[in-house]
Amino acid sequence: MSITGSMYTGISGLHAQSQATSVVSNNLANSTTTAYKSSSVQFEDVFYSTVYAGGSPDQVGNGVAVATINTDFSQGAYMSTNSVTDVALNGDGYFLIIDPDTNTPYYTRAGNFTFDTEGYLQDSHGNRVQGWGMENGYITGTPSDIQLDGSQSPPSASTEINFSMNLDSTATDNATSATDPYAALFNYYDGTQEPPIGDSLYAYSSTITVFDENGSAHDLSVYMDPVTTTDENSMVWEYSVACDPGEDQRDFAGTDMNTTSGAGMLMTGTMTFDTSGQLVSTTAFTLADPPVDATDPMAEENWTLAQFDSNGYPIMEANFTGSDENQAIGLNIGLTNSDYATGSGWDTSGGINSLDDIGTSDPDLLPSFNNAILGTGATTSYASGSATFSLTQDGYAPGTLIDVSISENGVISGMYTNGQTIDLYTMAVADFTNQQGLHAEGSNLYSATTESGQAIINTAGAAGFGTITANALEQSNVDTATELTNLIILQSAYQANSKVITTADTLLQTAISMKR
Repeated sequence: MSITGSMYTGISGLHAQSQATSVVSNNLANSTTTAYKSSSVQFEDVFYSTVYAGGSPDQVGNGVAVATINTDFSQGAYMSTNSVTDVALNGDGYFLIIDPDTNTPYYTRAGNFTFDTEGYLQDSHGNRVQGWGMENGYITGTPSDIQLDGSQSPPSASTEINFSMNLDSTATDNATSATDPYAALFNYYDGTQEPPIGDSLYAYSSTITVFDENGSAHDLSVYMDPVTTTDENSMVWEYSVACDPGEDQRDFAGTDMNTTSGAGMLMTGTMTFDTSGQLVSTTAFTLADPPVDATDPMAEENWTLAQFDSNGYPIMEANFTGSDENQAIGLNIGLTNSDYATGSGWDTSGGINSLDDIGTSDPDLLPSFNNAILGTGATTSYASGSATFSLTQDGYAPGTLIDVSISENGVISGMYTNGQTIDLYTMAVADFTNQQGLHAEGSNLYSATTESGQAIINTAGAAGFGTITANALEQSNVDTATELTNLIILQSAYQANSKVITTADTLLQTAISMKR
């Protein structure tokens, strides 16, 4: 190799070390960039020249070149944030986003997303995050722009009410009847009066708010009073469930119920406790359809044993909206009928099928569930003040969106003012056969190439895909100490290559000075 060739070899070294220095400097510049992936340079020697030494051919190299610049796609550390739309991938994958102007897909690990004024989930450059819409907890359709448009949570009618109470075993029987002691409270009720039942006629009452199918709230009151019996082995309370008579939109034999004495009366029955105060049996009577006596909704023969819902609770029917169909509401005071599907669901061996059949029957003859199961928190009758411990129901009013959450599977759920949480979207996650083939676009974005292969789209947490952590961002995976060490090595290599050039220059000057 000539001296001039040595200079070019040194120049190739300077050029290669200069490119490597650019890579290191870019890594250091992005050491705090969200989800930045560091790069490293690999060198290779270039072609060789053949020389003959001692009669045999040998080779002399002609310098160095950059072979590849590889990206380190290893995961960076997490940084916690206060924004729920800041998300980080734990494992393989990229968030799929689309430029709304060009419809070009990009892929990113940087999950610093926000909602714009139109409700689109986007990155800092306006690229829209992609995901599947959800209905009833399941993914539908194909990935599209994730957009929360301030939708409402629709209302849901109440289908079940639950009471957990204690009824004072020492309470006095207020509503009395010599002929109908179990229905005395019922018979004192008059929906045309205000109030429909006097405060002095019951020992305790409790009120719960329920919702109709339009989301409007209505109060249901349960009136309770002990029944005086000759049975020393049990305690019996009668109860009646009623709504506001003016809100009762039921029909009774072609007559508006709210114009009758039965306005508001939804269910009546009894609760039987053993001497220890445990609930052992209950009855429930509701208005028969069609009625036996079409002239009087409060005629006892019209009130027959209630049907059961799928949970084994007796059902009452209400109508607050004038709908063609009444609203069925199950009453749970602590007993469940696990055998509600056999016959009527009731054991009527005592011969009682309607309120009119009870009279002064012994408590042992009252109807009972086919198979009653006592639940946790069931109503009791202890010698302590009557009290309501828990009131729950399953209906709710319409609600507006107030917040969102993102699960580890990328499910975006909306939280509404009515207390409901609805799954709205599932974020799309992409992965590639060859990550090294991705093209870096800047702005923390990558695009697919023929080298990377097509994107494989799935949900977070699926086989081969990482999970998502909300309120967190992935940090740069640059190791500053390593990069500074590399910079020292590159500086030394650069200086050494510069010495090759100055040495070759000195040799050339010596050769030139031979001719004087």
